Amino acid sequence: MSLEDASLDILPGELLAVVGENGAGKSSLMNVLYGLYQPDAGTFLMDGKPVRLKSPRDAIARGIGMVHQHFMLVPTLTVAENVVLGREPTRRGLLDLNRACAEVAATAKRFGFQLDPRARVDTLTVGSQQKVEIVKALHRGAQVLILDEPTAVLTPQESDELAQVMRGLVAQGRTVVLISHKLKEVLGVADRVAVMRRGRTVAVVRAAETSVSALASLMVGEGSRGAALTGVPATSAPGVHDSQGEHAGTVTAGPIVLEAKDLRAKGDNGRPALQGVSLTVHAGEIVGIAGVDGNGQRELAEVLTGLRALEGGGGTLLGGPLAGLTPTLAKARGVGHVPEDRLARAVVKAMTVEENVALGRHRQPPFARGPWVDFKGRRERATQLLATYDVRPPDPTVALQALSGGNQQKVVVARELDAEPKLLVVVQPTRGLDIGAVAQVHARLREAKARGAGVVMVSLDLEEVLALSDRVYVLYEGRVTGHFPRKDLDERELGRRMLGAESDHG
Repeated sequence: MSLEDASLDILPGELLAVVGENGAGKSSLMNVLYGLYQPDAGTFLMDGKPVRLKSPRDAIARGIGMVHQHFMLVPTLTVAENVVLGREPTRRGLLDLNRACAEVAATAKRFGFQLDPRARVDTLTVGSQQKVEIVKALHRGAQVLILDEPTAVLTPQESDELAQVMRGLVAQGRTVVLISHKLKEVLGVADRVAVMRRGRTVAVVRAAETSVSALASLMVGEGSRGAALTGVPATSAPGVHDSQGEHAGTVTAGPIVLEAKDLRAKGDNGRPALQGVSLTVHAGEIVGIAGVDGNGQRELAEVLTGLRALEGGGGTLLGGPLAGLTPTLAKARGVGHVPEDRLARAVVKAMTVEENVALGRHRQPPFARGPWVDFKGRRERATQLLATYDVRPPDPTVALQALSGGNQQKVVVARELDAEPKLLVVVQPTRGLDIGAVAQVHARLREAKARGAGVVMVSLDLEEVLALSDRVYVLYEGRVTGHFPRKDLDERELGRRMLGAESDHG
């Protein structure tokens, strides 16, 4: 998304949140601030003086640091080595590791971080890796710290710790700029909130004087729609209703469509990724899979869709054995799949949108007539789905790669749900989508459930898991550490199980 006359004032010693729909320009504006992008017009002032940042090096030299959503760490190096990388203290021309550890330990202690400078980064939790990124920026003198979706992969406990870290930095005179789509979280920590829409800053409000629904209205530019798009709230209390008025805690259990027992599988690195996972899914329910990223969720989804071989265990899926499952067999039985990596697993970028919509069903009506492609039928179905899912541009003839990532995701979701699967496995279904599209996808998943499909939903967004799931399994290091019916869902307890606590739930 390009910026169109975007303006933003950042005050010293404040926590400023920047919110907006996907493509609103949040990241583009922050990348200008960090020197990654060069503005075509406009001025950038620091302390009232014009400044041109040609690169992140210039930004760092002027006290601006940025922690990206995807960490920029070298996993096989230690905490200290990552923090001093590019600015290593040396002795006789070699890295002085003892000095590096001492310096990094001093920085961490100064800002209240508990980090072992000699620990390898790949042994740390996601929350601790994020702290390493923050310490790295502070070690380089950052006075303004930009955090891009920092809680996207954190547990509730880790998010609470990060909130304390951010407030602590502000108390020490630092300025924090927080990019986030979690409006409730933003209001709990920010001093001011800047709202962007279509490349412009449309409002800056004090957090204490606004609400989630008011921010949502500003983000989408329509009062009634904005309030509606806040969706089903995450809650531990029973009696939640979804957008169709259905009681989300009431599940009429249908027949079992998936019964997995003691599943074991290896990850891409050859190490155990699933270590005895058992779960069941009934027709007409959404089963959430919660966990910190990298604890077996992706491998579980791949086993259930035939993309990864089992090393042990088994069970049944839609009347057939799980052992020996292939993607072709899975699809023939009625399994739909929205994968985590759509470019690698779900689409062909160079093909048109309508060709991608037909993938997997290209020999069936309305995409084919006998052995021949039904060009008219394919065009009509694709056009209908693009309109239903608000894909932009709504042109079935353009190459898929011409669409934004969020719109590519809409195409995948539309295609898989249009096939009316009996079991739908979705991984990060709303990643990269704006608030309106998220609400739409959630509504479609509920429709699939109401049709009688079983849904397995893997999501790193705990609010999404809580909002949609009838039951939740928690994975930690490839094992189930918790199994919760909706009436027992509690954000804090789920977060505890995501960190490895054993479950006493059935």
